Amino acid sequence: MERWLIAFALALGILITLRVLEAVLAHRYFKKDQVQGGLYGLIGSLVEKASTVVMAILAVFAGSLVLELPAPVDKWFSAVVIIAFIIQTAIWANELIVFALRRYQSKHDIREEGDRMTTLRALGFLGKLVLIAVAALLVLDNIPGVKITTLLASLGIGGIAVAIALQNILADLFASLSIVLDKPFVIGDFIVVDVFSGTVEYIGLKSTRIRSLSGEQLIFSNNDLLKSRIRNFKRMAERRVLFSIGVVYQTPHEKIKRIPGMIRETIEAQDNVRFDRAHFQGYADSALNFEIVYYVLSAEYNLYMDIRQTINLELFKKFADADISFAYPTRTVHLQTPAEGTGLEQTPSLTEGAESDRP
Repeated sequence: MERWLIAFALALGILITLRVLEAVLAHRYFKKDQVQGGLYGLIGSLVEKASTVVMAILAVFAGSLVLELPAPVDKWFSAVVIIAFIIQTAIWANELIVFALRRYQSKHDIREEGDRMTTLRALGFLGKLVLIAVAALLVLDNIPGVKITTLLASLGIGGIAVAIALQNILADLFASLSIVLDKPFVIGDFIVVDVFSGTVEYIGLKSTRIRSLSGEQLIFSNNDLLKSRIRNFKRMAERRVLFSIGVVYQTPHEKIKRIPGMIRETIEAQDNVRFDRAHFQGYADSALNFEIVYYVLSAEYNLYMDIRQTINLELFKKFADADISFAYPTRTVHLQTPAEGTGLEQTPSLTEGAESDRP
């Protein structure tokens, strides 16, 4: 009985000592991290991630050393300690991966290096997956009576049934790997999927999350996303702008000939713009139409809208100065008075003529 009390006191004392040591060290290194930075935060996180259960198992094992336990119990006790150590090591390794990703992300702009962040997150996920698999195999290998080779063989047969049951999840998993490796888009890209559009925020194992222009978060299944037609505006080197304007039919021939030159002069006066063409396109019902094409040498949407607004205002001013009127839909009605002697003098006809343009 005396040995059991000694073992209990020893285990309790070791557990309390470990807990106090954990709290003191974690506080000390986190405080240093706030002042000096560096790896002090990592050390504090590793100390904080020390599992209380693992510490309790180690304390009980240390206390049991003063006891004379039966061989089978001692064998199982040793196995439990080894398994606890493996699990604790896996927890620390996972914290190292998380710390490395967080540190890299804090020092780099996701919008500028979205492709790297996407790759690093994928590598982090694969690292965690490998870590879990290795830890699980080591745990199974240290359980008394468990033959790891037989277990792996049985898992191969059962894996087929599991794969059939989880085929949708596995499809999303492989789609996620395809997104990471092929990179049709990365974190920070602005994409359009069918009628939905937004900025990619997160590429996960099963889904991809996009922040729309109106603020809500859109969630797409990775498999469905790859089956869709995706338009990636972040990779647009330049933006092609096509628009048309119309002037009234009463515009003199000389002024019509001047209009393409006026439009070209206005567009070429803008920065970050490359003029392509301006032509008298054809005759419409109410207008003489001109078609214009130019390129904005940037993918930035706000810059594109600023340039387009400036061009529209300049064209409006130049057309007003040149006394050129913009066309808009009009309809002219001709009233015809019948000739005398036809018997229709009291019933004048109303004939709708062809459309003509009028400012």
